[in-house]
This record gives sequence, structure tokens and C-alpha cells, in this order.
Amino acid sequence: MSLREKIKAQRERRKRSIRIKIEGSSERPRLTVHKSLKYVSAQIIDDSKGITLASASSQEKDLKSGKNVDIAKEIGKVLATRAKEKNISEVVFDRNGYIYHGKIKSLADGAREAGLKF
Repeated sequence: MSLREKIKAQRERRKRSIRIKIEGSSERPRLTVHKSLKYVSAQIIDDSKGITLASASSQEKDLKSGKNVDIAKEIGKVLATRAKEKNISEVVFDRNGYIYHGKIKSLADGAREAGLKF
């Protein structure tokens, strides 16, 4: 097993243990984050209905320039404003097995600054 495969397996194990405890509902949907080496994306998901309520990604035209941490903060703000338009004020944060620092922390801080509670 290569180092990359080992790291991916560890993240998947953390992801499964987190998802056992976290579930989004209609009152408090789940804010989940995905990051790759190039991009960051986030979605607000209602697990009871199985639908995505709002999403934002660094692949959108207006969010492509700057450092990754700054872009992640902007994605959090954009996602929070889209959630406010749909009357969502509280969410459950799902870091998706990633360590809570860097891009993930920046996205969460941006969402909090824009008024999302979690």
C-alpha cells in the first residue's frame, strides 16, 4: 500500500466515524466540505429528503483568483448567503474526514462571518 493510499484510507475511516454521529435534517441540514489539491467545494444537504439545498465551489467563475485559504473563506460566505436566501440559519458542520485547519477552517470561518450558525 502506497503512502497516498494509506492517507486516503485513514481519511475514509475518519469520515465514516464522523458520519455515524452527524445527520442533517430539515431544521438543521448538513454542511459538507470537499477539497482536492486544486479546488474546494461545499454543499448544504438535507439527509432526510436526500437533496442538496445550496452549494458553492471554487470552480465558479467569480471565485477562481487568490490563495486557496482566501478562496475557501469566500466560498463559505457565498454558501451562507445562498443558505440565507432559502431561510437556512443553522447547520451541522461535516468536515468530511479532513483535519480542521487551513482550507476547512477558513471555509467554516467565512460561513460563520456571513451569519450561518453551527
